[in-house]
Amino acid sequence: MNFPAELQYSQSHEWTRTEDGVAVIGISDFAQDALGDVVFVNLPEVGDEVTAGEPFGDVESVKAVSDLVSPVSGTVCAVNEDLLDSPELLNQDPYGTWIIQVEDVTATEELLDAEAYEALCATEG
Repeated sequence: MNFPAELQYSQSHEWTRTEDGVAVIGISDFAQDALGDVVFVNLPEVGDEVTAGEPFGDVESVKAVSDLVSPVSGTVCAVNEDLLDSPELLNQDPYGTWIIQVEDVTATEELLDAEAYEALCATEG
């Protein structure tokens, strides 16, 4: 299991990193492993508001449908359209494949550093 130190993590297994004031958001290696093969991603629209701790879309796998929970509050400024045709990218490269980008970030959920997130995953694994 991979836990890149440069990222922050939510307790609902999303990761985030900030690039030029924009929060880039994806799902963790732990999440994609627990989901199994991802077959569909339901994404928000550019301009949609997201709220920390609230769902902004969902991921459908061969096992289940799971909410995508925003680790930050703000406005969606980009959506990874590649996931509409290739949702399996989340399985192949969870940290290289972002889902949404959020600007005007006003709140962050209680984000964890890599060490704390790894400890959380150990209790759930």
